[in-house]
Amino acid sequence: MPKQVDDRYVPVTAEESACRAQGYSQVAGVDEVGRGCLAGPVVASAVIMPSQLSHSWHSEVRDSKLLTPRQREILSQRIHDSAISIGTGVVEPYLIDRIGMTSAVHLAMKLALQQLKPLPDFVLVDYLTIQGLNLPQKGVREGDSRVFSIACASIVAKVFRDNLMRDLDGRYPGYGLARHKGYGTAGHLECLRKKGPSPVHRRLFLPVRNIAQISLEEHFKSLGGQ
Repeated sequence: MPKQVDDRYVPVTAEESACRAQGYSQVAGVDEVGRGCLAGPVVASAVIMPSQLSHSWHSEVRDSKLLTPRQREILSQRIHDSAISIGTGVVEPYLIDRIGMTSAVHLAMKLALQQLKPLPDFVLVDYLTIQGLNLPQKGVREGDSRVFSIACASIVAKVFRDNLMRDLDGRYPGYGLARHKGYGTAGHLECLRKKGPSPVHRRLFLPVRNIAQISLEEHFKSLGGQ
């Protein structure tokens, strides 16, 4: 972990404790990853952690973006070993193209929450609130840096999606998906220009659509009954 850590980026359990003080017992943290990618699904994870956190690794939890891949892998396994429940929702690129990114993120989060057993009675979400969720919820600004359960969800979602992107790299070689995980790096854009978009590239995003030389309307027709 970093030798010097800004206290603003050390997640704590104050939000979860406040919820439990109001009578909520199963408090889930939710976060997503992959919103800004040109390829691959958007993934959300929901995590309910125990109220008592006694393991030394708890102090190592951070927003997934502040951790190395190895740190995320280790912490994800420890979160899985310790959590009361974990759920992960995946929305594929063709559906992102159909419903738009905002709706895709909300859907992935709802799918993740539906997998939790027991179901949560309160939900803490990184930054936003989830449209159409029939549960009490709170969006927390910089939640993945400030709220322990949201930070745990960010780690779980990131590791899950990175593994998916490595699998997709095997199915669609030549784009470097395992390396850049679908983000719009210069190398990724160069591969797109040379090879054209793969089935897991998002035509909703203008760089992909321009390279594919296809309108959104034409793309929707090509999706047919998917």
